[in-house]
Amino acid sequence: MKQLTVISGKGGTGKTTLVASFAALAENKVIADCDVDAPDLHLLLHPGIIKKEEFKGLKVAVMDKTLCTECGICEETCRFNAIALTEESGYAVNPARCEGCGACVFSCPQEAIMLKERVSGYVFLSQTNYGPMAHAQLNIAEETSGKLVTVVRNRAQQVAEKQDCELILIDGAPGIGCPVIASLTGVDLALIATEPTMSGLHDLERILDVTRHFGIASIVCINKYDINEENSKRITEFCRQRGIEVIGNIPYDPVVTRAMVAGLPVVEFSESVVSDAIKDVWEGIRGLNINRQD
Repeated sequence: MKQLTVISGKGGTGKTTLVASFAALAENKVIADCDVDAPDLHLLLHPGIIKKEEFKGLKVAVMDKTLCTECGICEETCRFNAIALTEESGYAVNPARCEGCGACVFSCPQEAIMLKERVSGYVFLSQTNYGPMAHAQLNIAEETSGKLVTVVRNRAQQVAEKQDCELILIDGAPGIGCPVIASLTGVDLALIATEPTMSGLHDLERILDVTRHFGIASIVCINKYDINEENSKRITEFCRQRGIEVIGNIPYDPVVTRAMVAGLPVVEFSESVVSDAIKDVWEGIRGLNINRQD
């Protein structure tokens, strides 16, 4: 079983558009949307939810007012200003500020505070027209997105093993932060979608540093390459110097926007130049001998 993660280093490069089309083209696979902060792959694949489970990523401090003596030590201890004196009920915990560190629990002389798990989001197992899909939604203002990505990947792997699938197709989060690292860890190949802009080149360099650090084999696809062919040449030369293959150049085409409005993968929406280019990229990936780097 192979695992392919499509990442971008920044938002708006067409990463999810590619994954949706790959989902339509690939066979015997499980799809995983690991952009848990702002998932949008479901808008193109329309999953029907089979199972929903709570994700409890952080704990929150809870105060027992029957034990509290209003000494104020907890307020002094909390570095996040999550505990404050109120006119209505004395000292109280603001759960929106609480980081669940537990410092107040250890400092309270009356043992009036405890940590309680809270629901930070939800994990879904679904079925699409293109195969099973694992995805999630982190609640607003919650953290631990990396943990939730790991849960999504574990669920996808469980389904893949149960159904004897050959591929886990992962839509990674944008950027280079914790959810991206969780999307990449242990995969066989990373496809980096970039664009011919200076910010695209800058963020491509950053994400390639991440994949190199974790020993992940990487290839690059330049989306909308023809909007600035000079920058596309710069990206291609940069990749050549780094020993990274540019596996495809996808042209700009308004049909992509129309496909998104219709809620369909581009390759399912129409036969077009951009659809052919995406199919060529997928065939190029299929032809690679993918092995995890050590």
